[in-house]
Amino acid sequence: MTHTYNVSGMTCSGCQAKVQDLLSGVKGVKNVAIDLSKGEAAIEMDRHVPITELQSTLKDYPKYQLTENRHHQHHVSATEEETRSWIATYKPILLIFGYISGATTLVEAINGAFVWTRWMEHFMAGFFLVFSFFKFLNLQGFADSYSTYDVVAKKWIGWSHVYAFVELALGIAFLIGFNPLLTNAVAFIVMTVSIVGALQSVMNKRKIRCACLGAVFNLPMSRVTIIEDALMIAMSFIMLLTTLNA
Repeated sequence: MTHTYNVSGMTCSGCQAKVQDLLSGVKGVKNVAIDLSKGEAAIEMDRHVPITELQSTLKDYPKYQLTENRHHQHHVSATEEETRSWIATYKPILLIFGYISGATTLVEAINGAFVWTRWMEHFMAGFFLVFSFFKFLNLQGFADSYSTYDVVAKKWIGWSHVYAFVELALGIAFLIGFNPLLTNAVAFIVMTVSIVGALQSVMNKRKIRCACLGAVFNLPMSRVTIIEDALMIAMSFIMLLTTLNA
């Protein structure tokens, strides 16, 4: 029997060879054929090998993520499956944005008046603090994923490590209201640079993992990532204009 799986994180022939070698070592696997351009692995087995067993063999290399290939499964309804899949995939981000939005809105309600600039300042504080937290859970895993698409990290992988600290610093700065002009300028520049790599990956239809939540969740690079970055860019730009006009 042969099953096809998606494998993200492979960026070169070296990655292809590494994944193929790891999967070939699983008991019950007869042959592994990897299509690097499609990010797929066709695995021939002489017994049914659970996907968890295949995934466990890649656990020491978090940049490689093996998942079910939905094109090789039966579907009850393509539209229904697509919607359910989208919600399941991006549930972590949806929950995080929901919690941050709810908390910052509650703060405005308690203050008795809704001030958009204050709400955005608190929202950005929550965003950077939470997202940096997930990156620090596995800093090396985040660095490995981020360096596959970020324009700066590709040239200097050290930026992947520094980036997590920059996000933490921005979160604290927004929280305490430190030098709004400098804080928003840094946030605008950092997020603008970050979105370039995301745009290139989506436009080139590269199947890679988004590192926005570190290596904790297997989130594919998509328009959701671009919207997330664009939102931070827009907020920091508005805050910059507000500060300059004050």
